Amino acid sequence: MKIVDVKSAVLGTAWRNLTFVQVITDEGLVGVGEVRMLNHTDALRGYLAEAVPNHVLGHDPFEIESLVQRMYRNDYARADEIAMSAIATIEIACWDIMGKALGQPVYRLLGGAVRDQVKAYANGWYTVERTPQEFHDAAMRAIAKGYRALKFDPFGAGFYELDRSEKMRSIALVEAVRDAVGPDVEILVEMHGRFNPATAVELAHELEAFKPSWVEEPVPPENLAALKKASEKIAIPIATGERIHTRYDYRQIFELQAADIIQPDITHFGGLLETKKLAAWAEAYYILVAPHNVGGPVSTAAALHFAASTPNFKILEHFNDFSEDWVKAAAPGNPEVIDGYFALPQGPGLGVKLDEEVIREHPQQKIFFNLFAENWHRRQAVR
Repeated sequence: MKIVDVKSAVLGTAWRNLTFVQVITDEGLVGVGEVRMLNHTDALRGYLAEAVPNHVLGHDPFEIESLVQRMYRNDYARADEIAMSAIATIEIACWDIMGKALGQPVYRLLGGAVRDQVKAYANGWYTVERTPQEFHDAAMRAIAKGYRALKFDPFGAGFYELDRSEKMRSIALVEAVRDAVGPDVEILVEMHGRFNPATAVELAHELEAFKPSWVEEPVPPENLAALKKASEKIAIPIATGERIHTRYDYRQIFELQAADIIQPDITHFGGLLETKKLAAWAEAYYILVAPHNVGGPVSTAAALHFAASTPNFKILEHFNDFSEDWVKAAAPGNPEVIDGYFALPQGPGLGVKLDEEVIREHPQQKIFFNLFAENWHRRQAVR
């Protein structure tokens, strides 16, 4: 079997564009991958236009290790988000092809299931005014959709520091969410790399009363010494890693033991096999893996197969129950979240099927998403 063509198409939404990639073989089997590029969609498609003829066409989709090595090693620039995301879309599609060819779900090819359901948490549910009552009510609605864990960033457009009034406002939002969901629902507090270590530590101490399961990206991702400095004084578990794109760049996190949970995004990390390798390495440090998943249905499908087959998996992010209906319709087939969990995916391959008509009906949007803009959490990007 050989790859004879690769096609991409972009689905537009209010705040994110989702790029779907189809890998087509000479035997008629087609695999699908997907990635959400934050403000870099056209760059990704340009990269694919150059990489596919040189590295992908004519390659056996079963030879995933060789294909990834060729795309990574033979690209002199190597380890940036665009290159690793392009590799991931092709790699995930090849797993889909293999599963279809063998009549098996992908998780069976990744070592088999180690659990019979996948714990989920909701994100994107708090597109409301930043008031305690609005966050309280939005949290209640998310719980009503079947979630038992919620993540949110209460810190507005904060950068490095917050003034006193904004600190109090942010803490009040967390308090309101905890009050809404009660003691048995997990809350996960996102910091989006906003703060210097001193501010991150101060805020984490204030949050302890509300028992969050983690604080995420307390400091910007570039300086791991700063993360270590913060982690030494933060009692809440620390999660990080969505903006780290290769195994090599995780080395220092592991050696410093600066995080308790890592969050690689499979679609920005070279795909499923690369992320499985990272998870195995993390396990040696007793670190859990909670994949970053801000993509659409194919990204979610890939993450479900990873979660099903990975012993140190913790919990999976999910946006798509709080986005436009056409996002899930673009590639139906994933299980739904019921009482906090996904069932394992069904069917051969990834278990989803791309609907190209839905994508044509909702084309790429000219948007720019900025996490440091006022009211960014409303998910209504600047056009």
